[in-house]
Amino acid sequence: MLNKLRHHWNVSSRREFFSRAGSGLASIALASMFNEDGYAANASLIDPLQLKKPDHPASAKSVIWLFMEGGPSHVDLFDPKPLLTKLDGKPIPDSIEKPKQTSRGTGNNALMASRRTWKQYGQSGMWVSDWYKNIGPHVDDMTIIRSCWADGLNHVGSVCQMNTGSILAGRPSLGAWATYGLGTANKNLPSFVVLTDDKDPLGGSNNWNSGFIPAIYQGTQFRRGDTPILDLKPPAGISDEQQRSGLGLLNRLNRIWSEDKTDDTELDARIRSYELAYQMQSAAAEAVDLTKESEATKKSYGMDEEASSVYGTNCLMARRLVERGVRFVELYCGSGSGWDAHENIEANHGKWCRASDKPIAGLLADLKARGMLKDTLVVWGGEFGRTPFNEMSVGRDHNPWGFTMWMAGGGAKPGQYVGSTDEIGLRAQEKPAHVHDIHATILWMLGLDHLKTTYMHNGRAERPTVLAGEVLKEIFT
Repeated sequence: MLNKLRHHWNVSSRREFFSRAGSGLASIALASMFNEDGYAANASLIDPLQLKKPDHPASAKSVIWLFMEGGPSHVDLFDPKPLLTKLDGKPIPDSIEKPKQTSRGTGNNALMASRRTWKQYGQSGMWVSDWYKNIGPHVDDMTIIRSCWADGLNHVGSVCQMNTGSILAGRPSLGAWATYGLGTANKNLPSFVVLTDDKDPLGGSNNWNSGFIPAIYQGTQFRRGDTPILDLKPPAGISDEQQRSGLGLLNRLNRIWSEDKTDDTELDARIRSYELAYQMQSAAAEAVDLTKESEATKKSYGMDEEASSVYGTNCLMARRLVERGVRFVELYCGSGSGWDAHENIEANHGKWCRASDKPIAGLLADLKARGMLKDTLVVWGGEFGRTPFNEMSVGRDHNPWGFTMWMAGGGAKPGQYVGSTDEIGLRAQEKPAHVHDIHATILWMLGLDHLKTTYMHNGRAERPTVLAGEVLKEIFT
């Protein structure tokens, strides 16, 4: 059998044969030839996207990450501070360590109270401001983590870290790690999808790239508008047989070109993308066709209102994608640093809260009604929070020292707080949760141990959380 395959690929050594067999079109051909000869091949060694056994029982099958890019203000949304209201206009108290430097200065500006009205919701009585009055009634399904912190001070590095664990571009994104560790749960759609609502996120595709792990695991960006996936439909007059023939020729040419480029994972990914595109022609068109949804459903996502129609569309599409086996969907709200409120937080956050409040509430309600929330982990947050002191009179600066994220569904314990910030909301105080801890926890809920999910790179077993990270067990126990 081995000699037959070596002759088929014209390889001269066992080492080259097994190198070819583990990647790209060669693995597809290998699987086909094993089947022809009646061999029971181990598919996990052939297909890098083959469904894999988790490290432990998972509480979540998929993740929907609601990424508020630009830095939403925790002290104006989920973390009210009575002392901040009392000290409005005064300097930071001596009892609280001042930041040595902020993104635009030294952090010596006056404290600025929240102008929002706050209310306790649900049986848990958790606080949410009037900016998120539709999300508020869903707090009993949430764990709200009010002690998050990160390393970056500016947007590009901080968005990169929240996605990849590092402020420097080049590491695999969390969605790529999840796909690498678990494989795909479907054969007709990407396993990791990215949706934006405005501009491209700062840092672009570095935020959903696969870094040093094979390119097949990187995210796929769906475009805004009526055509999320370009060139999905075949040209008029082209039959399925003609298309398959053309695809076969293209794959053969790519294979010939790749014979001396066995380490080029980008080429492998491109070859596989052609196959996936062919399979997606029916599945993807159906998945993104929102005309099949009722008007009541669209309205519940805020799609009937101009302010929330774009993000509502993305949230509904996210539900349809995870419903069809997509493992990781990342939805940027304010993509391109929209939440960055240096000058006027009321105007800035007012806009983006109107854009996201009804869509997120509609998503949570829809997932719960369909029985999907129990195994779909919904994550909300940005790359950092905002300072309790003012900037440019009525704005707030970046705050990586303490901010809020929340999780709902997917095994997250409902109706609880984890951690806290200090009395004015500047620094994480009780149970600090670093970005690495957040990533380790998400992976754990998907069934992956971040210490065991490794990839050899430059002689080192790299893992998603670099050299740190602890699972926040309070979230699900």
